[in-house]
Amino acid sequence: MSKKLKKLFREKRELVLYIFFGGLTTAVGYGSYWFFRWLISGESTIVPNTLKWICAVTFAYLTNRKWVFESKQTRPSALIREAALFYGGRLLTLGVDIILMVLLVDLPQKYGLWELFALIIVSVVVLVLNYIISKLFVFRKKKK
Repeated sequence: MSKKLKKLFREKRELVLYIFFGGLTTAVGYGSYWFFRWLISGESTIVPNTLKWICAVTFAYLTNRKWVFESKQTRPSALIREAALFYGGRLLTLGVDIILMVLLVDLPQKYGLWELFALIIVSVVVLVLNYIISKLFVFRKKKK
């Protein structure tokens, strides 16, 4: 790894790791979505999208907590608060996710490439909102 790349990684470590684990979370989400879409056939995207959310958010919480934001919380009450804030923030973006999927997929189209395009658009919107919520509310650093 070049010196410039190492320096950039040190300076933007949190953002780089957030994007990296966000990519993995997206892969977990897409895989879960298509698995549940296949398992639960039907017209609506709400059930498979919600189950996708549970799988992806659990993966995201674990990776964000340990590697991205390096949470040092160990007290049970602090862990419960942290997890509740994380899942609560993700519930908010789940609402955005569902509304956008219904508007972009369920109402105007049946299945196909449009559905994949909608998943990608929704993922970008949710990724940005999730980072903001995690950074500002869940894993915020205490001032010394």
